Amino acid sequence: MLCTGRLASGQITPAAGFTPPDDTPSIRVGVVIYPDYTFTTNPETVDADGNVIHANSFNVTRSYINVTGNISHIIAFRVTPDVARETNTASALNGSLVFRIKYAYAQFNLDDWMTRGSYARFGIQQTPWLDYAEGIYRYRFQGTMFVEREGYFASADAGASFHYQLPSNYGDVHVGVFNGENYNRAEANDQKALQIRGTVRPFAGGMPILRGIRASLFYDGDNYVRNASRNRFIAGLNFEHAYVNAGLEYLATSDQTSATRAEVDGKGYSIWATPKSPMGLEALLRFDHLRPNETFANQTRNRTILGVAYWFPHQGNVSTAMLLDYDGQTFDNFTPALPKQTRVAIHGLINF
Repeated sequence: MLCTGRLASGQITPAAGFTPPDDTPSIRVGVVIYPDYTFTTNPETVDADGNVIHANSFNVTRSYINVTGNISHIIAFRVTPDVARETNTASALNGSLVFRIKYAYAQFNLDDWMTRGSYARFGIQQTPWLDYAEGIYRYRFQGTMFVEREGYFASADAGASFHYQLPSNYGDVHVGVFNGENYNRAEANDQKALQIRGTVRPFAGGMPILRGIRASLFYDGDNYVRNASRNRFIAGLNFEHAYVNAGLEYLATSDQTSATRAEVDGKGYSIWATPKSPMGLEALLRFDHLRPNETFANQTRNRTILGVAYWFPHQGNVSTAMLLDYDGQTFDNFTPALPKQTRVAIHGLINF
């Protein structure tokens, strides 16, 4: 009897050709930490005694606690509290680190009916452009990306979205309807933002060196109030390779804060590259150019970021890095005149 085996009725044999999905509920906890030390070389400031100083400080610019999980193979969720410094001088918490919600959404995986990677989301979630772009540009811990740093929209908002993965990894489409006020503000009116991003990988089935090329278009159509536009358009081109990632973004904006005020149009671009070495050393090269108001076409803001990073070797979904960088901004033809701003910093990343 001990030497005789029988096939259990619950087993899946090769002839059956089907393995049922795992519907065991699960939960995972992770952390993201952005520590830094920043030294301002220009402009100089004065302290409470009137001494001329170079401002410098140790900071934790962001820290996340990521709680993710699955109720079943169809229903997933994410809750991410965000700890950030309060900078509103009118708040009693000014200068304090405050706790708020960055992400909190339910996700319905549509793999059973569509291509793998298709889903629908509801709640406070990533917006279609920044979530995609930051997956290629890994240096958000140095500072936010071009369109977010210039204040045109944020990385998350409350809404509903749908993501469709094109077959054979040829690209994807992500479309959503959002409040338009960003995750850190309540809805202010009855207007909603329609955001859509489409990305193609034209050489997904071609030569390996060409597979990393992606071209994207993004549109954000919104209104401050009825008949007062708040629109953003982005065209992007990216290249990913074992030894370099690179990107180019072109931005066009249209802002009319009231139907009784004139529309303000802006244009700009960001170009960046991160050459890599097999030993974990990388360079960060980035240049941002913005004309915030086309009525004053000679009014520009330029930013140059140069850095050297070391990415520690790890296995799995873990990343840690240290970055030494220079960040300089110039402001041309602004009234009143603005001084050049330059900073040197050591940035850190822990993502687990």
